[in-house]
Formats: sequence, structure tokens, C-alpha cells
Amino acid sequence: MLVADTGVREHLWAVCDYQFLSTQPPSNMSQQKSDYADEATIDESLDELPTDDDLEKTVENLEANGFDVIVVDSADEALAEIQSLVPAGASVMNGHSTTLEEIGFVEYLGEGDHEWESLPDEIWSIDDDAERQAARRDSQTADYFLGGINAIAQTGELVAADRSGSRIGAYPFAASNVVIVSGVNKIVPTLDDALDRLESVAYPLENERAKEAYGVESAIAKQLIFRQELEEGRTTVVLVRDRFGY
Repeated sequence: MLVADTGVREHLWAVCDYQFLSTQPPSNMSQQKSDYADEATIDESLDELPTDDDLEKTVENLEANGFDVIVVDSADEALAEIQSLVPAGASVMNGHSTTLEEIGFVEYLGEGDHEWESLPDEIWSIDDDAERQAARRDSQTADYFLGGINAIAQTGELVAADRSGSRIGAYPFAASNVVIVSGVNKIVPTLDDALDRLESVAYPLENERAKEAYGVESAIAKQLIFRQELEEGRTTVVLVRDRFGY
């Protein structure tokens, strides 16, 4: 099938290759969570803000498991922390993340007012499907890979899911450095609760987003339990004291 119009071609590619919480959609597919959140039924008990004691416990356990943790009070502070973490000249890639959109990172990366190599811009400029797919695979080894997470257990584990695996592939090994940004609403008591949150909060919302953006349903095809980071300084978790993402 030949598609002459670039916008149509990008939309069809996004639909055919769509993945759960994965690649950044074309700019004309940008959405606000309010566009689709009302259509989803979620377990609101797994989307609450933690107490200060529970947040402190979570930070302690994440750090004990090898993650660097930064706690901030606002989206602006989260973006500022990212700007200070990523050095000039670094190659930067991000998986699709509503949280990264909400804190302004996706817009900041796309506008180019920085000294990083923006891999999403390079990938979306490739017309050939096979070359673009190869570039997406190569981007997993970026100097800095940024994304969100679906749930955080107070016991110090992170839980994420993908349809194809292109986002979570960078987390355990491929990327040189990983920065995960999350609202504290994703903190739940146990690992079992974190897995439950994936199914009963993150998936219903992502499924509605997928239907709204691409006209297809989502799927939890591959998931990651990130129990420990063994490489010192490699993975940083930025926690924002508010509700962000899902």
C-alpha cells in the first residue's frame, strides 16, 4: 500500500506499530489525559497520594535497591532536575510517557533549546520503515533514556509494561543512564499491589488513550519488575509530590 501524505503515513505507522506506553506518537496525535480519562474505570485506591512516612519509606527502599532518588514538589522542579542531570552532548531518547508530557519534558526536548542529541527527532525524520525501526532499536542504547513507570512498591521495586518492549528494553541494561519520572500517586504498599496497579489503573487509562489516538486497543504484552539497580549511579528515579501520569 502506498501512502503519499506524510501525516497519513505517520498515523498508519503509529497504528500498526503501536505499543503499550512506548514510542512517542506524531505531534498531531498529542493528547491530554482529560481527553480520555473519564472513559476509564480504575481502582482509585491504587492511585492515591502517599503519606510522608510512606514516601520516606519508599525512598529508603529504592535507594537500598541501588536507585538514586530525587524528590521534588512540582513539574517545573522535575524538569529542572532532568536538565541538570543530562550533560551537554549526550544522546537522549524517551519512551512515551504521559508524565514526561505533563512536566514539559517532551516539548522541551522537541523544541531543541538544549545541547543534547535528540534521538526522537532523528527517528521521526526517517521515511523508510525498516531504517526507522532499526533506528528505534539503536535508540535503546542512548546515553540517557527517559520514561515513566506504572507502579512503585514501597518495598523498593518498579513495575512497567509495554506491548512491544521498546521502552522497557532500555531500563534493565541497554541505555547507559536511565531517568524515570513518576508522580507519587504510583506508590503502593507491596509488589503485589504494584502488579495490581498495572492491571487496574495504568492499563485501563492507556487502553482508552490508545483507542482515542490510534483507534486500536492496547495490551500488556511484556512487563518488567525492576527489583535492583546493580550499576551505581545508572538509574535515577525522580518522584514528584503530586499526581502525574498513570
